[in-house]
Amino acid sequence: MLKKYRFLSLIGTTLTSLATQAQTAPVYSWTNLPKIAQPTFRKDTVSILTHGAKPDGVTLNTKAINTAILVCSQKGGGVVLVPAGLWITGPIELKSNVNLHLKKAATLLFTTDKSQYALVEGTYEGKKAARNQSPISGISLENVAITGQGIVDGNGDVWRAVNKNQLTEPQWKEKVESGGVLKEDGKTWYPSEQFKRASTENKSMLLTAGKTPQDFADMKDFLRPNLVVLTSCKKVLLDGVTFQNSPAWCLHPLMCQDLTIRNVTTKNPEYAHNGDGMDIESCKNFLIEGCTLDVGDDAICIKSGKDEEGRKRGMPTENGIIRNNNVYNGHGGFVVGSEMSGGARNIFVYNCTFMGTDKGLRFKSVRGRGGVVEHIYAKDIYMKDIAGEAIFFDMYYFVKFATDGERDMRPVVNEGTPIFRDMKFENIVCNGAAKGVFIRGLPEMPIKNITMEKLVLQADKGVELIDASRIQLKDVRLITKDTKPVILVDNSNNLTFDAIQYDPKASLLFSINGERSQAIEVKNTDLTKAQTQAEFAKGALEKNLTSK
Repeated sequence: MLKKYRFLSLIGTTLTSLATQAQTAPVYSWTNLPKIAQPTFRKDTVSILTHGAKPDGVTLNTKAINTAILVCSQKGGGVVLVPAGLWITGPIELKSNVNLHLKKAATLLFTTDKSQYALVEGTYEGKKAARNQSPISGISLENVAITGQGIVDGNGDVWRAVNKNQLTEPQWKEKVESGGVLKEDGKTWYPSEQFKRASTENKSMLLTAGKTPQDFADMKDFLRPNLVVLTSCKKVLLDGVTFQNSPAWCLHPLMCQDLTIRNVTTKNPEYAHNGDGMDIESCKNFLIEGCTLDVGDDAICIKSGKDEEGRKRGMPTENGIIRNNNVYNGHGGFVVGSEMSGGARNIFVYNCTFMGTDKGLRFKSVRGRGGVVEHIYAKDIYMKDIAGEAIFFDMYYFVKFATDGERDMRPVVNEGTPIFRDMKFENIVCNGAAKGVFIRGLPEMPIKNITMEKLVLQADKGVELIDASRIQLKDVRLITKDTKPVILVDNSNNLTFDAIQYDPKASLLFSINGERSQAIEVKNTDLTKAQTQAEFAKGALEKNLTSK
């Protein structure tokens, strides 16, 4: 009995603590944005030249650069200067209180000699994995920066496989002649036989119990590093530098606090597999502003770990500002997921332009992932020539990797059920897309409480809502090629369509499907312009659509 009372007492104390935290946590809004602390550095400056570095494009400067950083940190910090020149180097390890500053016309070009990159414990999509050491890394640092107008080049082409259909004929010919090996069908180029074997045999890089990074020596060439990885660091600044040609992800801050990425360019070829621009994972208090991204995968991506490991870490990506950024090529302009098992919240995105990305605002997950994504706000987003959807939610995003374990895919609500809710998007303009809005939740957990106001969407198709709840579209103009229907509803409820404009003489305004499609209200909308106002199928009832 005593144990029972102690347990109840502990539960009561925990609930009281959580309630106190909820009362003291700031309530963020457009008028009260998150605050991001900035790093500060001593003015002391040391040039890498003083430690023997040579900008001749031949000399390996790994030791000179790392020595300069280490000595600077040991003396209390300051600026380590990389003058103009072509500096060949191996992996660079950042240190606390050091600002690595690249002058204009300075290029850090990472060596193609893969023996310079040690096998280390890293992460792959939120799970512990063997990786080659990142070209630039830092762990548990405070006050750390990479600034200037120079270039950091990861020499990513020597690390990546590429498919023939991703290149022009001259590019493919040059790639084949550069070395490497081809797949049996001649349609994929691999950097080496070791890479090919690991890829075709679908080998896992995960560090399971009893395994060390050295146990993966026979597939080392396959373990592509991310270009910049900063883990558990505080007060981080990346400012002005161009980061390009990453072997895998470009910028990967992991479990960092007070992170600023400002006026940075990330650039990867369109064919760069996993060539993400920025993956902000389990970070707290962050600012991304004035950046330009042109990459081979997701551009600005929010993550927080994958599946059970991400839920155990329990560190959401939270309290972020993303503003004044331009995205060109990329699978998504602003992306959440799919590894978001630790959750994401309190993120404000505004004054951003997406030009030619696959999708605009992209949210993705799958059963078994878990996590809560909430309080995401976006406004003043401008898009052109979006290949897919301008606004996209999909809870059926699933790509099977060798690193994936068994996932509970049952349609029941449990700890593996992803939850996406409580968001508002306003003043979104898109000139050209395959689809304006696509929302697909789960029958057991709809996407819910999403408000979209002041949208002008020119697209082939208008709006599709599947397993969605409490969705409000207000003051939305849909200019669509396909008007049969303009708006599709499938097993979704508590929907409000207020002041919807659509093409005159549209064939069909609403297609309502499924017996769970209920409580659908249309307000301040002229329904008479459509040839047919609504059709109902698959158990949907006409009485569940009302207009005022």
